[in-house]
Amino acid sequence: MNKFTRASLLIILLVSASCAQTANVRIAPAKQTSERVQTVQFASKLVGKTLPYNVVLPVNYDKPELRNTRYPVLYLLHGLFGHYDNWTTHTKLADYAFQYEMIIVTPEGNDGWYTDSGTAPSDKYESYLVQELIPDVEKRFRVNNNRASRAIGGLSMGGYGAVKFGVKYPEMFAFVASLSGALDAATWSESDLRGFESIWRTLPPVFGAGNSSVRIANDLQKLLRELPPDRIAALPFIYLDCGTEDPLFQSNRDFVELLRSRKIAHEYRELPGNHSWTYWDAQVQDVLRLAAKRFAEPSPAVKAVAP
Repeated sequence: MNKFTRASLLIILLVSASCAQTANVRIAPAKQTSERVQTVQFASKLVGKTLPYNVVLPVNYDKPELRNTRYPVLYLLHGLFGHYDNWTTHTKLADYAFQYEMIIVTPEGNDGWYTDSGTAPSDKYESYLVQELIPDVEKRFRVNNNRASRAIGGLSMGGYGAVKFGVKYPEMFAFVASLSGALDAATWSESDLRGFESIWRTLPPVFGAGNSSVRIANDLQKLLRELPPDRIAALPFIYLDCGTEDPLFQSNRDFVELLRSRKIAHEYRELPGNHSWTYWDAQVQDVLRLAAKRFAEPSPAVKAVAP
């Protein structure tokens, strides 16, 4: 496993703290960046609390003549210390989405690493997204509820989550996108993060001890190394990018080498930039474009494969 330098981890810590401070400033739904952005206050039974999510609707969604039209959906996951509204307050997501006929959903994941906790029975952030959030979106909005019309992406912690959902639930998603993904999170140890307790404190409550079953079950590299050929064929297309000045740059490179060695369909880009909203604001535009392209050329539905 790659270990970070103290300087690299300091960059992540400072960026995460900045995001957390900004995210505390809430914007009322009627005053958000676009009239097309709605906020749903969803009461999760699995997690036992309200987990709001934002929805960016297509520009013509409310036109009476289109009331029977259904749309593909892209789920965008936030990063560590972030919240559901980060994508709509820290980027021009609603403006960028103006040209696309898709619905975009930005869920609340708190600091749960989009994983069912090994220590807190109610922190089921993986099961919540699959069993509650997606069905709720498909009930409330005119969404095509098939694999070819469903994509998931995210940044940093959300990049880890998006890839994990694609690997664990290939029958649900046609396209996966990771921006600056924290793809090795399930394997990080306390020694890796010594001196950076704010990051470390989020890991044991979710993944447990170093040899826990939860860590093993959510180790992306282990999952991909052990996938049989039939499950590799069932995977969604994976897009990844990372800034060349990002502390997670080398771990993303290593992950892509694993994808190549297993002949897993993917696209990877190395671009100038660091672990910042400036970088993600630019790259989310490519995620939208690539997702729209996948939606326009849907692949045949993939049957669920037993684990």
